[in-house]
Amino acid sequence: MTNMTTPAPVDRPAVSIITGFLGSGKTTLLNRLLQDPGLANAAVIINEFGAVALDHLLVATPGENMVMLTSGCICCTVRGDLVDTLRDLHLKRQAADIPRFDRLLIETTGLADPVPILQTVITDAGLAPLFRLDSVVALVDGVHGEKQLDTHPEAVKQAALADRLLITKSDLAAKEAIAALRARLVQLNPGAGVFTVVRGEIAPGNLFGAALDEAARSAEVARWLNMEGFTGAAAHSHRHDHADDERIRAFCVYYDEPVNAAGLMLWLKMLAGLRGANLLRVKGLLNVEGRPVVVQAVQTLIHEPVELARWPDDERRSRLVFITRGMKRAEIENTLAAFKLGAEPCSPHGAIDPQAYARFVAVAKNFR
Repeated sequence: MTNMTTPAPVDRPAVSIITGFLGSGKTTLLNRLLQDPGLANAAVIINEFGAVALDHLLVATPGENMVMLTSGCICCTVRGDLVDTLRDLHLKRQAADIPRFDRLLIETTGLADPVPILQTVITDAGLAPLFRLDSVVALVDGVHGEKQLDTHPEAVKQAALADRLLITKSDLAAKEAIAALRARLVQLNPGAGVFTVVRGEIAPGNLFGAALDEAARSAEVARWLNMEGFTGAAAHSHRHDHADDERIRAFCVYYDEPVNAAGLMLWLKMLAGLRGANLLRVKGLLNVEGRPVVVQAVQTLIHEPVELARWPDDERRSRLVFITRGMKRAEIENTLAAFKLGAEPCSPHGAIDPQAYARFVAVAKNFR
């Protein structure tokens, strides 16, 4: 199949991003996680905004496996520093200058946009062969989360991009407030696992590990292909009066016929290139010429499609879940005709096939 890959070797450390708005409890969570024996071989990057770094003083982990980035927000001004830091960690790991780590946790600032971090890990030519992305964990303050989601677009985006959502400080808020916040988060991101935590207490297995083996990956696919959850979120969207949430839609689409491999790659590139600014998250399990293939995208960033060893269930239709800003389901469905197109509307000798070109132009109009 064209451009389809099998799972990467286990020796590439798995990268997980811990994000969340200011004061949501990221450092408390990190400190608790690193006390778990299962994360004994973890390295940590902590990004702090400002001249005086304090968060790392609260985290109990071997100093040689911890790196501080304090020159600015990790998602913008220190992105180059992040690349350099990851390469340096890899070299020290290979040379045994630091304890060998099999997982890397990146704690962002409270105002960070996770997308540039994801892009750095996945697409940087020097880093992609060395590290592999596992999960994005977003923390939401159980006391102040509703107001933060109302007033700060960064908080909404962090929640919409997450694989796991943690409602923190649940012991300090009324049960009704926690229930309302959970309902809002489920509406915002139906595919994410939602957990309620107190003082960072949660098993690492609930947050990490989906990228490590085939069984875990298949279970993860089955979890986020929660069509009932997406349908329910759409059905109940009128119950919430949050302006920014109203522009963010979570929905799923199906495609009944097997997908052409070249057409899939064309669709992914056109969708990201022409509609990427409106795509907060795309995940899908597609029937690509009879084989189960996982696709993921975050805005303009396309993860390389990965072929599973087996289907996670009996369904053979292609299923895609979307979290978009300002886009409707029908707009996406109109683009799916690209699945039937070849890679190029040309003959093997380079001559343009008029009929193929006409089909290409007709489909391309839907992406504008």
